[in-house]
Amino acid sequence: MGNFKDYKCTVEFFVSPFLVQEWEVSDRNGTKKETLRLDLIGSSADKYKDADVIVFNTGHWWTHEKTSKGKDYYQEGSHVYDELNVDEAFRKAMATWGRWVDSNVDRMKSLVFFRGYSASHFSGGQWNSGGQCDHETEPIKNETYLSEYPSKMTVLERVLRGMKTPVTYLNVTRMTDYRKDGHPSIYRKQQLSDEERKSPLSFQDCSHWCLPGVPDSWNEILYAEILVKLNQKQKSSTRS
Repeated sequence: MGNFKDYKCTVEFFVSPFLVQEWEVSDRNGTKKETLRLDLIGSSADKYKDADVIVFNTGHWWTHEKTSKGKDYYQEGSHVYDELNVDEAFRKAMATWGRWVDSNVDRMKSLVFFRGYSASHFSGGQWNSGGQCDHETEPIKNETYLSEYPSKMTVLERVLRGMKTPVTYLNVTRMTDYRKDGHPSIYRKQQLSDEERKSPLSFQDCSHWCLPGVPDSWNEILYAEILVKLNQKQKSSTRS
């Protein structure tokens, strides 16, 4: 939490990578296994529902192996799906989030934003299978080489259109996709493990971003949108 007393402003960060709750159930042998409750909002939600500005984000973690495969992982009530398509699971989770926002966030008080997620730029594999992005020094300049627009963001846009609460969508996905040159690559860690030291090029971070860098653009967009919304609010209250 950051407290900026001169500006009477507090900034809080809550880790909720799926926005819905990570859960745990026992299988027939009594062994605990992780699930994701698509029908329950994240446990920290009540702590930020009264904030003046709320910025939500999810997407990247839904592309990871266990989540994207969706086998014996997604749960609603007491039912754990043997297999569920990740886009359908994402739709259910976002519907849960949308209902919670509509029921718990004061539309007259709070500004609500949802920031999309950014693409990884692995070449030759994923983070755990030889993927790499070192020696990338320039952005993508030909949009033909950009990734296909994520289906999850299309799902999100449909959910946003069906909500009562006005949510400003910060679509950083497309603009960020150009920046294959902005990842830490092999330079993220100063202290390498023995295994990493043997083959450093096999351990690259091509999904996070260098700072200063790409995320600063996201913050500039957020700041500009906050100013626009506050100005609209002020004009509205003046007319009334």
